[in-house]
Amino acid sequence: MRKAVYPGTFDPVTNGHLDLIERGSRLFSEVIVLVAKNPEKTPLFTAEERVELIRSEVAAFRNVRVDTADGLTVAYVRGAGFDTILRGIRTTVDFVTEHSMALTNRALASEIETVFLMPNEKWSYLSSSLIREVVRSGGDVTRFVPDSVSAALGKKLPG
Repeated sequence: MRKAVYPGTFDPVTNGHLDLIERGSRLFSEVIVLVAKNPEKTPLFTAEERVELIRSEVAAFRNVRVDTADGLTVAYVRGAGFDTILRGIRTTVDFVTEHSMALTNRALASEIETVFLMPNEKWSYLSSSLIREVVRSGGDVTRFVPDSVSAALGKKLPG
């Protein structure tokens, strides 16, 4: 059975991310949710905080674990002995970005496949940046993120 790495910033993890993790756990024998340390982004949560938030939400999935790394995703996938990168696509904008990334990854590591999943339509418009914006503006995000994430957001962005 194939093993997949689901990389992302997850700042914060949303119900859309968790939908993909749950579905990925049924498609692959093992899934690593890889919290990326991207030097081009300034995350709200530290990598360690994001790992812990995700771990608490995926604990029920026996074949899912969470890790963090910086550098190329294909290097991590190869080092872990995995063969698939799992990515989510919500919109055509995502497709354009993900298509370029998948082709670059294929050029760097032709033995690694990229598999795209679309989230459940009720989560297809969600993004971590949208969640942060709503919270900063005083909105309620409890239906878009797990309770633990909502509480953590409340501590990071009071008001």
